[in-house]
Amino acid sequence: MNSTFDTDVLVVGAGPSGLTLAASLVARGIATTIVDRQAAGANTSRAGAVNARTLEVLKGLDVSRRLVKEGVQAPRFTVRDRARTLIPIDFSGLPTEYPYTLMVPQSTTERLLLDRLVELGGSVVRPKTLTSIAQDADGVSASFDDGDVIRARYVVGADGIHSTVREQAGIGFQGGAYGESFVLADVKLAGETPIDEVVLFWATAGLTVVAPLPDNSFRIVAPVVDAPEVPSAAFVQTILDGRGFGAGRMVVTDVIWGSRFRIHHRVADTYRTGRLLLTGDAAHVHSPAGGQGMNLGIQDAVALSDALAAVLAGAPDSLLDDYSAARRPIAVQVIALTDRLTRLATMPRALRPLRNIVISIVGRVPAANRALARRLSGLVYR
Repeated sequence: MNSTFDTDVLVVGAGPSGLTLAASLVARGIATTIVDRQAAGANTSRAGAVNARTLEVLKGLDVSRRLVKEGVQAPRFTVRDRARTLIPIDFSGLPTEYPYTLMVPQSTTERLLLDRLVELGGSVVRPKTLTSIAQDADGVSASFDDGDVIRARYVVGADGIHSTVREQAGIGFQGGAYGESFVLADVKLAGETPIDEVVLFWATAGLTVVAPLPDNSFRIVAPVVDAPEVPSAAFVQTILDGRGFGAGRMVVTDVIWGSRFRIHHRVADTYRTGRLLLTGDAAHVHSPAGGQGMNLGIQDAVALSDALAAVLAGAPDSLLDDYSAARRPIAVQVIALTDRLTRLATMPRALRPLRNIVISIVGRVPAANRALARRLSGLVYR
């Protein structure tokens, strides 16, 4: 078998987790190739929240200060039923250098991660689509749509929910999908706007997230039975009137960008099969409630870079099993949390008053409040 390697690590997928992994490996002097099937990076906004733990793990890459410079700091997270606050979460007292949720579009996060990768001497090869993988005792041969074959010691799938690496590895992806589609829109708002707070509204029609973004815009995420492909200002206004503070209290003046998507809640059976590894959305996907998805993927990537660097330096490759064993239970916990928030938010109208009473009481118990703050901020996963 050919033991001549083109690279030590081949990373497939240049989203936040793939870029983080590649930059972290290149910073350690490890030969790394990152490929992506898209001709250019994300031009739209998807994930919008970077939590405290993610900023902590990105500090060593010199990315956190750049993100903070371009983002909006939201030190509070509240769960509301209309104007009534059910759970007030204050991050400002957390033991971290970043006691807030940083609101910044995913496109900006990816741009800053790519900038750092390039500064370190790396680059993304694109467009390049993985078609098949063959691994042996020494390494992995990855074949691409252009006829190219890249030989690597390890291949990491950071290629999203429809991961080719995961499928080629034969790793199961257990879970399901929520019945509703989701609307995601970045809008301009007038009226009662939460400029330093992320709000999760609970309503019979479904949860709705309203969060500040840079440039005085706001992120809206909401499940809708039959969402339009491109939501209009009137459509978003109807959602806010029915689920927000009350009719007319937040006014949509412009839709900057919007889309619809479906949300799955799935986790890979394992994050490793031989020399094939998973990270980010290739390993886990879940509801946007709580803003955990991209954060979990970036934290995966930093943990995996530590394990790969050690193994490539001569440590036992059982460290890669340890990576899977450590990170997968966290994804299971996050899926349970976000699923619980989603289902509580869509509880039948008759049960809402009791739900609100119970949640209000629990939310004001200091120990419970601190525990939820640590979980949403990611600090519980240190």
